Amino acid sequence: MIKITLPDNSVKEFNKGITGLEIAESISSRLAKEVLAISVDGETRDLTRAIDNDASIKLLLWDDREGRETFWHSSAHLMAEAIEFFYPGTKFGIGPTVDNGFYYDIDLPKGKVLSDKDLVIFEQKILELARTKEEIFRTEISKADALKLFTEKGDQYKLELITDLQDGTITIYKQGNFTDLCRGPHLPNMGFIKAVKLTNIAGAYWRGNEKNKMLTRVYGITFPKQKLLEEYLVLLEEAKKRDHRKIGKEMELFTFSPAVGLGLPLWLPKGAILREQLEKFLKKVQKKFGYEQVITPHIGDVGLYKTSGHFQKYGKDSFQPIRTPNEGEEYMLKPMNCPHHCEIFKFKPRSYKDLPVRMAEFGTVYRYEQSGELHGLTRVRSFTQDDAHIFCRPDQLKEEFLKVIDIIFIIFKALDFKNYSAQISLRDPKNKEKYIGSDENWEKAESAIIEACTEKGLKTKTELGEAAFYGPKLDFMIKDALGRSWQLGTIQVDYNLPERFGLEYIGADDKRHRPVMIHRAPFGSMERFVAVLIEHTAGIFPLWLTPDQVVILPISEKYNEYAQKVSNQLNNSDIRAGIDDRNEKIGRKIRDNEMKHIPYLLIVGEKECESNTVSVRRQGEGDKGSMSVDSFAEFIGKEVSEQLAEAYK
Repeated sequence: MIKITLPDNSVKEFNKGITGLEIAESISSRLAKEVLAISVDGETRDLTRAIDNDASIKLLLWDDREGRETFWHSSAHLMAEAIEFFYPGTKFGIGPTVDNGFYYDIDLPKGKVLSDKDLVIFEQKILELARTKEEIFRTEISKADALKLFTEKGDQYKLELITDLQDGTITIYKQGNFTDLCRGPHLPNMGFIKAVKLTNIAGAYWRGNEKNKMLTRVYGITFPKQKLLEEYLVLLEEAKKRDHRKIGKEMELFTFSPAVGLGLPLWLPKGAILREQLEKFLKKVQKKFGYEQVITPHIGDVGLYKTSGHFQKYGKDSFQPIRTPNEGEEYMLKPMNCPHHCEIFKFKPRSYKDLPVRMAEFGTVYRYEQSGELHGLTRVRSFTQDDAHIFCRPDQLKEEFLKVIDIIFIIFKALDFKNYSAQISLRDPKNKEKYIGSDENWEKAESAIIEACTEKGLKTKTELGEAAFYGPKLDFMIKDALGRSWQLGTIQVDYNLPERFGLEYIGADDKRHRPVMIHRAPFGSMERFVAVLIEHTAGIFPLWLTPDQVVILPISEKYNEYAQKVSNQLNNSDIRAGIDDRNEKIGRKIRDNEMKHIPYLLIVGEKECESNTVSVRRQGEGDKGSMSVDSFAEFIGKEVSEQLAEAYK
């Protein structure tokens, strides 16, 4: 017999070799029909795999992320089976899950090209196969047998993957006429899949390497109910309207230029104002919490990043080192700010009385992301982090960690992110070679995060293997107005970089001690944060943040001079005001500027010019009557002040 611990901490005994599906059936027949996979001691597995030892388990449903991932991964295999049915001889690369659905990279037979019409045919075949409830079988296979199998299939992509695997770790999955190299897990059968939509066809280099062959990437999403698909398609249409790339262009916030380079955003004047307002807001919050601003260069000696471990970790994903005329001298575009901040800490001797030292920087860093993975502002090669590093004594760690959580809460409140959750990301105990540092330091760091979250009463979930390479972290996931999850805000505890850089302070005992380092970035990166904020708000920002607070609309060119006078008066009162002096009818001007989400439209004509007033329209509310320019300036100034006062609470 083995002991199985359920999520409510109750313990049940079962025969050794029990499966997750059998456990679900012992609880209720309805549960057995809905369960998709099982978590065994934190590892997601097939429901039909035997459990041979005492374990803590969780039965995974559609509402669980791991359950959906299992569902979508099986769907990728089913899509591959459908594609192979219509295009025999297709070779298959990889078919992972993504945030919403899955994709499969495929190499079609020579001369074959997919179109949207093919996607409709594939969808029909997928549903036809799903209705047969094909069972999915997992088989452990030796490396030699795996190589033989995929040699016979003539699939060079699978053969390449197999060469990187260790014998004894290889599994294949088979359903119907389709067999794939895969770690799993998968559904018990394909009958769970009731609705499907193949969403896109794209190109992708094999293994993300531009030197490799371009494969065809087919994206899709599936659901256990047709109603869920219909709801998703409505959401997809709304998401298109809120796409930050579309709104960013309409509002003239940012652009990209092939002449400058892929993934290198250019912030336009209005986008620069938006960023500046966010920076000013956070700087004011940080000052209240005792941070000091620092500035570091965009490059550093390669040796700096070798010391920190970033070269080893990010070297392949970084721009190539910059070689100078001096032999042996190499620099790198910095992938992270923390090594520079460590060197600032070392600038002078530190006493225990000096700690904590809190240094902050809006520092730009660089990563060579693959071109196929670049996406608007959410995935770029140059991005600015709202980075800060706290160097503190071990006895100060929890208090400092709690203060960082407070800063993140202030930001979420100010920008109306009400729906959020927190994830504690720990080291994978089965794969410690991915990380730097001693077990002792990792255990101390992980305990500090868990204790701080408990004291804060923060509801969290724990993910093994999601820690940074130098320490565990607390990540905040927000849900935007469309219910989509984004990772924003991260706090990391690090005992390792202080050790690698030899950081010290003199303690009360006159001995040398090692500080603890906290990494934190509430926004994450300015680029990604702005993208999420645009899509969350649909470009309708709070008045204090929006680049164009006011636009003045002269009824005809006769009143352009008065419009300029009003604009100057408002700008002198720190109100961001512009003029739309196009030779267009006033109705067209109103419509165009409301489309740009400008909060206040001021219409000026003969009456306003004579009385030194403006006719006020509020975005989404219509006419607000006539005001003197001074009264309007006071009115809008009060609204901004009240918003900021509420935000800073």
